[in-house]
Amino acid sequence: MSQSSALELLKRGTDEIISEVELIERLNTGKPLRVKAGFDPTAPDLHLGHTVLLNKLRHFQDLGHQVIFLIGDFTGMIGDPTGKNITRKPLTAEEVAANAETYKEQVFKILDPNKTEVRFNSEWFSKFTAAQMIQLASSYTVARMLERDDFKKRYHSEQSIAIHEFLYPLVQGYDSVALQADIELGGTDQKFNLLMGRELQKQHQQPLQIIMTMPLLEGLEGVKKMSKSLGNYIGIKEDPNAMLGKIMSISDELMWRYFDLLSFKSNQEINTLKNEVVSGKNPMEVKFILAKEIVARFHGDAAAEAAHAAFVNRFAQGVLPEDIEEKIITISEETIPLSVVLKQAGMVSSSTDGVRMIDQGAVKIDEQRVEDSKMRVAKGFSGIVQIGKRRILKITIH
Repeated sequence: MSQSSALELLKRGTDEIISEVELIERLNTGKPLRVKAGFDPTAPDLHLGHTVLLNKLRHFQDLGHQVIFLIGDFTGMIGDPTGKNITRKPLTAEEVAANAETYKEQVFKILDPNKTEVRFNSEWFSKFTAAQMIQLASSYTVARMLERDDFKKRYHSEQSIAIHEFLYPLVQGYDSVALQADIELGGTDQKFNLLMGRELQKQHQQPLQIIMTMPLLEGLEGVKKMSKSLGNYIGIKEDPNAMLGKIMSISDELMWRYFDLLSFKSNQEINTLKNEVVSGKNPMEVKFILAKEIVARFHGDAAAEAAHAAFVNRFAQGVLPEDIEEKIITISEETIPLSVVLKQAGMVSSSTDGVRMIDQGAVKIDEQRVEDSKMRVAKGFSGIVQIGKRRILKITIH
């Protein structure tokens, strides 16, 4: 692959590079770079949103660079305050160890285990003395720490900030020193922590790591970030049929975002598919290409083909799938507009969109078309709700 094509691949889907000039200079040395991404084992199962960083690591790996998959077993016991308005409950050592094991099993569906350096930041921090931790804490001021957006908001709203939370970005930043990282990848919400790595490398007279931030992948409805708590996620350990069905439920517009962030197809291949759709090819056919690629990555080619065949058969016959996902919604009122239910269930991006879908005749409850866009449903409701043929949920209202 040419240097320009390699750079184009590495830049694909990125939100920000600090700095691109430094990245080009480092790549031009021809030396394999040490590329790091850290993951706190806060939950045992990963979803496709987590794999955005892993996919970018794989790009570097395929280009011959040294990939470091860092498991933050030490930082996980502190608790990342990023995006939190309350102190996150630290994990126990036992929880961290159990989750870390499942992480290793899952990430090698994407990364080449023979070319991946798996590290735990307890390797160095378990040896840190109290004096060393104090020295690390002296590397940054409280005033600078409060410039961080989530800390600033909590400080001004007089919400508590525990002292140990200030340690988190310092500890994550020191990981880059310990590993002598050339490049660190992270989500856009991690920018403060990634910059801390550059700052601490500067203090330790190391070359400053290049930062590459990746966007947070939108969930199935295409608005909020993919999250298990929001129910808009695709788990990488999900059944092949469920995984393929969920991918087929995303919008045609969101499909291209998923191609950029989740597919290993080249930029040229993706552009060819886009041109084919512009020329009249059914977007569903292209979405099948994406869905089968992702299912095959985690379950194998045979499972992907079987899931594809099963989906086509159900779609052609109008038969509801057997493994319909259930969504439970809790309300304080006795009734709630159906359009709001659709939004809360993640089936539409807004209640206005829900009204539009009902007006278009696209919404069914228990296979009966809904005619009234002002329809309200009451506590105790339970039924199969469909939007078109691809968005199907069993919804229960408490």
